Amino acid sequence: MTTVAAWSVAGLILVGGSGLGYVYAKLDGNLKGIDINAQLGGDRPADADNGSQDILVLGSDSRAGANARYGRDGGGARSDTAMIVHVYKGHKKASVVSVPRDTLIDRPACTDADGKTVPGQREAMFNTAYEVGGPACAVKTVESMSGIRMDHYIEVDFTGFKKLVTQLGGVKITTTRAIDDPKSHLKLAPGTHTLDGEQALGLVRTRHGVGDGSDLGRIQLQQAFVKALIDQVRSVGVFSNPKKLYDLANTATTAVTPDSQLDSVDKLVGFAGGLKDLGPHDVRMVTMPVRYDPNDPNRVLPLDAASQRVWSALRADRPVPASAVKDSAGDKGSASQVVKDH
Repeated sequence: MTTVAAWSVAGLILVGGSGLGYVYAKLDGNLKGIDINAQLGGDRPADADNGSQDILVLGSDSRAGANARYGRDGGGARSDTAMIVHVYKGHKKASVVSVPRDTLIDRPACTDADGKTVPGQREAMFNTAYEVGGPACAVKTVESMSGIRMDHYIEVDFTGFKKLVTQLGGVKITTTRAIDDPKSHLKLAPGTHTLDGEQALGLVRTRHGVGDGSDLGRIQLQQAFVKALIDQVRSVGVFSNPKKLYDLANTATTAVTPDSQLDSVDKLVGFAGGLKDLGPHDVRMVTMPVRYDPNDPNRVLPLDAASQRVWSALRADRPVPASAVKDSAGDKGSASQVVKDH
């Protein structure tokens, strides 16, 4: 599943401005923040004081509750998708680095929400950080990998994502070839489609119907869909329809779990002020440089030197150099050509 709905929620609330004042209390009640800073303590990378922002946007693949139709809950939620959003100084451009969930990394020891210590593990799958230690452990793992302090954390679930896309009126995408994936319940002919929530969820979850069937191919589809959704969010007119505005804001605030610094409408409005000028062509999307694990084709390993070039560029608030990702398995394959820009 994609996580861009979490990024879009602040912009949707911002559109309402003071016109949402009468329902602020209701919307505030929808938001349940997580105090990431308290759980992580002081052993973190230094906070960059250069006007940039770094946000970990994460999608959980829990099959509990309303998400049960997407399969069994295998013992706990995992981070189905993770994107590190770096908004540059001036907030006119952004880079998004997707972290493949199957990446084998050295997971640091973490403290979970109950205050219990979760031991670290060598060569653990990236998405197990969330499974064993929750959001704080996911943040700590990202900070350990990148050396970048996350300013914010936002999480979104399957059901909320579907509702948000549907209430937006769907998202228009153009496919260059057929997609038929019975596992994600998605079947599309080549051509232009306006996807409803169910179809959009199928698109960003599909991996067997495109490319080489890997998670890296799915990430390429997600990145293409992110841009289409950003474009849709910017184009939706809600000023003339108060009910639509409320429905969007209500769904958006129930769809996400933010950190405690974003757990009110006022805080989200302030946050959105830094993102409202970003269009799809202002956002560059890459995948963390990786190679397939020679011992297991279902896992990937970081390309350490190339990955450090990505993280170093973001720490310095510079664009990610194209040469850092050109040899990555995540930058190859045909899945990125399945959905094209409008």
